[in-house]
Amino acid sequence: MNQALPTLTLKDFATDQEVRWCPGCGDYAILKTIQKVMPELNRPKENQVFVSGIGCSSRFPYYMNTFGFHTIHGRAPAIATGVKLANPELDVWVITGDGDGFSIGGNHMMHAIRRNVNLQILLFNNEIYGLTKGQYSPTSQVGTQSPSSPSGSVDAPLSPCLVSLGSGGTFIARSIDTEAKHLSGIVKRGSEHDGTAFIEILQNCPIYNDGVFSQVKDKKLAPEFRVEVHHGEPITFGQENEKGIMLDRQSLSLQVVQCAGNESEILIHDEQNKVQAQLLAEMKGPNFPIAVGVLYKEEKSSFVTDVYKKIDVPKSEPSAFQELLESGNTWEVK
Repeated sequence: MNQALPTLTLKDFATDQEVRWCPGCGDYAILKTIQKVMPELNRPKENQVFVSGIGCSSRFPYYMNTFGFHTIHGRAPAIATGVKLANPELDVWVITGDGDGFSIGGNHMMHAIRRNVNLQILLFNNEIYGLTKGQYSPTSQVGTQSPSSPSGSVDAPLSPCLVSLGSGGTFIARSIDTEAKHLSGIVKRGSEHDGTAFIEILQNCPIYNDGVFSQVKDKKLAPEFRVEVHHGEPITFGQENEKGIMLDRQSLSLQVVQCAGNESEILIHDEQNKVQAQLLAEMKGPNFPIAVGVLYKEEKSSFVTDVYKKIDVPKSEPSAFQELLESGNTWEVK
């Protein structure tokens, strides 16, 4: 009989380490939310592992009273894959940022998602390099002024959720650093997913990119600039939910319309519709609100399950070493 797990609280997951982020950094809010969520997952604390790369967000394992590994730049998904394969009983969390995860680490991120490795990937997206003093990142908007682009960046930004979709992701979601209730719900759902759970967290950097998500986060402005999507419900937003998202079937593009008179045309969110998820992931201001919530979810065999199925297949023993050498494709050189 399994023993009942001890009752845990937020304090059980906090360490005695001094939290060293800049005052006002969104990382503080994310840390507190994750520490609060951990006891609610009803999993042994000893089974939790946090793996990070390099960057402001990557200090995260120091502040979690769990197992952790502060690795090298961009390689957290690869190392986390090894941890999960070595011990599938562990819950492995990858903590990364827009630079660490999608610049030097883009290749590792893509393949972890493609393989559907059983990881929870939390990507803190502040659209800037914070640790190395404010250079523009792969997600920075065109025109971003920084030490590496004093006249404004000309690079077109990538969308983390779109990259995850294009890599074959099976759980793709987006939330906000200071929206603790929303973020908690998304993290819980991601922890239950069998495969890669990719969660983009819009996060403020008060030093080098302050206010980049102000319209999405401000309580008065947010209803006009973000839309929370829920499976099976109409996609509406606005101060009184008076606006909605409609699919133009001729151009296969989204439009913002008034709900009054268009009730039957308002798009219903379907987490299992990859095309719809792509359209939602692409939405951004000023013409569209940013979509937050679970954008896409697919049930698919996970990488760890598939690997262990191969390992568990009985193999016939060769009768002799010479027979083993001569098996398969062999040829004679004269």
